Amino acid sequence: MSENQIVNPLAGEAGSNADVQEVAQAPAATTNVPVQVPAEPETAHDDFDWSIDKRNVSSYSKDEKEKYDAVYEGTFKTISDNEMVEGTVVGLTKTDVVINIGFKSDGLVSLNEFRDLPGLKTGDTVEVMVVEKEDREGHLHLSRKQARITRAWERIVEVHKTGEVVTGVVTSKTKGGLIVDVFGMETFLPGSQIDVKPVTDYDQFVGKTMEFKVVKINETIKNAVVSHKALIESDIEAQRAEIISKLEKGQVLEGTIKNITDFGAFLDLGGLDGLLYITDISWGRISHPSEVLKMDQKLNVVVLDFDDDKKRISLGLKQLTPHPWDTLPETIAENKVVKGKVVNIEDYGAFLEILPGVEGLVHVSEITWANTPINAKEFFKLGDEHEAKVVTLDKDARKMSLSIKQLTPDPWNEIENKFPVESRHKGLVKNITPYGVFVELEPGIGGMIHISDLSWLKRFNHPGEYTKVGNEIDVIILGIDKDNRKLQLGHKQLEEDPWNALQDTFAIGSIHEGTVIRKDEKGAIVQLPYGLEGFAPNRHLFKEDGKTVGADETAQFVVIEFDRNEKRILLSHTRIWEQVKADEKEAVNKERKAEAAKTKKAVKEIQGKVEKTTLGDLGVLAELKKKMEQGDGSEESAQ
Repeated sequence: MSENQIVNPLAGEAGSNADVQEVAQAPAATTNVPVQVPAEPETAHDDFDWSIDKRNVSSYSKDEKEKYDAVYEGTFKTISDNEMVEGTVVGLTKTDVVINIGFKSDGLVSLNEFRDLPGLKTGDTVEVMVVEKEDREGHLHLSRKQARITRAWERIVEVHKTGEVVTGVVTSKTKGGLIVDVFGMETFLPGSQIDVKPVTDYDQFVGKTMEFKVVKINETIKNAVVSHKALIESDIEAQRAEIISKLEKGQVLEGTIKNITDFGAFLDLGGLDGLLYITDISWGRISHPSEVLKMDQKLNVVVLDFDDDKKRISLGLKQLTPHPWDTLPETIAENKVVKGKVVNIEDYGAFLEILPGVEGLVHVSEITWANTPINAKEFFKLGDEHEAKVVTLDKDARKMSLSIKQLTPDPWNEIENKFPVESRHKGLVKNITPYGVFVELEPGIGGMIHISDLSWLKRFNHPGEYTKVGNEIDVIILGIDKDNRKLQLGHKQLEEDPWNALQDTFAIGSIHEGTVIRKDEKGAIVQLPYGLEGFAPNRHLFKEDGKTVGADETAQFVVIEFDRNEKRILLSHTRIWEQVKADEKEAVNKERKAEAAKTKKAVKEIQGKVEKTTLGDLGVLAELKKKMEQGDGSEESAQ
């Protein structure tokens, strides 16, 4: 069969005689009819009639075809992507729902998107979104989930504008809050927006249906934040306005403690919160409100102040009872002994609480009879109890001064008898300053050892080099200042002054072995025998090789100055080797002088014996003269 011959297998089955005749008359559709070749070559299928259908029957004309195509297209809906349309369920499978939206083909939607419609059946009408009219495989892509989200977002935006209350289901817990299904869309409920009270257990709300207000939306990412707390606050606001309208200072209300902080407690007054400051809880001192208050405790409070604009209410609890200063018992009076607990410590003293709300000050000057400095923070400890004598009492000013030292007699009244001058005692080092050591002989009695009275032999830069706080030390009473309550104490005076006996041992010019224990820019401190220390200036530390004596180095030193009154010894290492050199030079000069004198004497003896000069004698004399001249020259140079 040639390429131009077409066989229609259905032509003999469905075609009529007229059809056959019509087809037979069509030269292009004739079977087994040879085609005459024109004189000029033709391309393939140029004689093919595209208007003939597969039954070899002529089809519609061009105008008719356009007409019927338009009628055919008009039977379908015109849709576009992301459009919301109504559809009819025409079939259900195990996994999908077949939906007819009146388009060329039906769409498939996952059965999971209809979980909220467990009774879905054929014939039901549902709203879906056209995701794609035709995907890569030519299928119609529909989504009920996208349609629900879009409708839900439109409703959420609307209720956000109107402030309408919506109902939602808490579906799950997430970081910082809960997920709530509102109109089929997930929204976020922050933990702080669940209730007016702090919520720690989020799980208790999962699965609950609650009312909410949409408080925030994000159009860009289509995200919404809801609040249940806002509904509660709106109800509370109405109650608060009613309560404030009836509020008066001095009014007593009943409240429930809803929160306790370091600075006070918040009370619920029935829709309105008030603050009970820690200072208004009790007349006495408390370090934290939890010492006297508990959560959910009910108590009566008085309104101290309130602010209509800021809705702040200050409450008081202690004001419901009389001030303790107004009802002081007779046992608290001047010259009476009271007992109190240390509730506050300052540099100038400590406050003792005698009764809740009644305090007295023990000044540092009333702690002990001693005139030495007292650190109140070292003497007192918070919570400790002390007895004290009431010195002054002013009920109007609500002030009281106390004294601990006045519980015992003043020891300074008999100071001369118990601690006479030159008497020896053992004391406790209580304090050390750069200029001396404060020693306590007994409670209330003490004095100071000046730094210069610690040792006869050593000089200290600081008394801490000799003793420490808490050590015991032997002292001698050098003087008594009764008016200023001071004792002048000494320590080195317990022994005789060794400088008197050491004057001969360390005479000027004597040489001793010493160790450099400390150096500075002026010189070195040298440790000498018998515990003495001397000072060697820098110019006296040079060695014979040009170096200097270093720290911790032991060397020979010569005493160049000894001052017993100033307790000072000056030393020199340099003068030792310089003196040795000078002595050696002096010995050489003396030897040369002796030889020259001997030569002169020999010359004189020869001259005396010579009676007549001879040539030989002249030669001898010339030699002797030359030796004498050499001797005189060396003597002059030595000098």
